[in-house]
Amino acid sequence: MFTTMSTAPRDWLASRDEFPILGRKTYLNTCSLGALSSRVRAAVNQHLDLWEEYGASAWYKIWLGECAALRTTTERLFNAPAGSVALAPSVGVALSVLASALDYRQRPKVISTVLDFPTIPYQWLAHPEVEVVLLPSLDGVHVPLEAYEAAIDERTALVATSHVFFASGTIQPIAEIAKLAHAKGALCLIDGYQAAGQVPVDVVASDLDFYMTGGLKWLLGGTGIVECYVRPSLIQQLKPTVAGWFGHANQFAFDPNNFEFAPDARRFEVGTPALAAVYAGHAGMQIILEHGVAAIQQRTSELVAYLVAKLRDAGYQLTIAGDPQQHAGIVMIQSAEHAKLVAALAEQGIIVDHRPGHVRVSPFFYTLETELDLFVERLQALSQ
Repeated sequence: MFTTMSTAPRDWLASRDEFPILGRKTYLNTCSLGALSSRVRAAVNQHLDLWEEYGASAWYKIWLGECAALRTTTERLFNAPAGSVALAPSVGVALSVLASALDYRQRPKVISTVLDFPTIPYQWLAHPEVEVVLLPSLDGVHVPLEAYEAAIDERTALVATSHVFFASGTIQPIAEIAKLAHAKGALCLIDGYQAAGQVPVDVVASDLDFYMTGGLKWLLGGTGIVECYVRPSLIQQLKPTVAGWFGHANQFAFDPNNFEFAPDARRFEVGTPALAAVYAGHAGMQIILEHGVAAIQQRTSELVAYLVAKLRDAGYQLTIAGDPQQHAGIVMIQSAEHAKLVAALAEQGIIVDHRPGHVRVSPFFYTLETELDLFVERLQALSQ
C-alpha cells in the first residue's frame, strides 16, 4: 500500500532555490517539462557569451568539447562504456537513424505497446516493409511480460518500448524484456524519456541494445537534446543510412566523395547539434547527478505516496500501478473534465497536465507536501 511520509528534509527544501518558478507557482508538471533552473539558464547564457566572444572559433576552442562532455556525463548516468553515447535533437531523429540501420528482410517485425508514446510505433509504421505489433494493455496501466513473450519470435527484429509509460507512470522490467527479446535473437530498444533522472538506469546490468532519453523532462535540460546509448558490440555492425557530417570518422576532412563511419556511437549522429540545448542539457543532468538518482527516486516515491493517499481519501479514482515499486513520479487521476480542470488550476497558479480521461500530476524532488495539499484542495473545489 501507499503510505504518507513526513515533510521534506532540509536539503530538498534548499534545492528549490535553484528553480525560480517554484517561488511563483505550484509546479507539478515535470513529466511534461522540467522546471527551469538558474543553472540551466546560466549555461545557455554561457553558450551565448562564448558565441559573442569567439565567433566561429568557439567550435574548436570549446563547443565540441562541451558535446564530448555531455556524452561522457550521459555515460556516467547510464553506467555505459566510453564511446557508447550519441547526441540527437529528438527521439524521433534518434529512432530514424537507428531504424535505418536494421535489416528487416529476415526479421520484418517490430514490437511495441499501446501504452508507449506514439513516436515509437510511428517510426516503424512509416516503414511499409515492417510489421508493427502493438501489445495491448487490459488495465491501461501495464503490459505483462507474458504478452511480450508470446509476441516475440524468430521474425522479430526489435522490441521497442518504454522504461516508464507516459500515460500511467508504470516502471517496466526492462532487463526482463531485453532477456525475452535476446532469447529469440531480437534486439531491445528502451525509450527512457520518462525515466532517466527519476529512475536509476544501468544499461549494462539491464543488457540493453539501445537506450535513449532527453533533457525535456526529468533531466531538467529543456528541449532539443537527446542522448542515445548503443551497445558497443553493435556499433561496428550497424550502418545507418540516415547520415550527416557529425557521423563521419573525420568530419573536418570535408571529403564529398567518401563517407567513413565514426568508430564509436558518434556514427549515429547526423547534423550540427543545437549548442544551446547541449549546454542546457548538460547543466540539467549535472543537477540530477549531484543529488543522485537513487535519492531522487526515494524522495519522489515519498511524494507520490503522499499524493496518492490524499487523492484516495478524497474519493478519486486513479490509473496507476498497485505496487509502489512499479510506479514512478506520474499520478493519473480519472476525470471526464480533465482539460477544463487543468485550465482552471493553471489560472490559480497550479501547473499540471492532462491526457485522455485523466488529470496528470508529476511531483519531483523539488515539490513540497504542502503544494500537494493545495493541489488536492483546489481540485476538489473545482470538481464540485
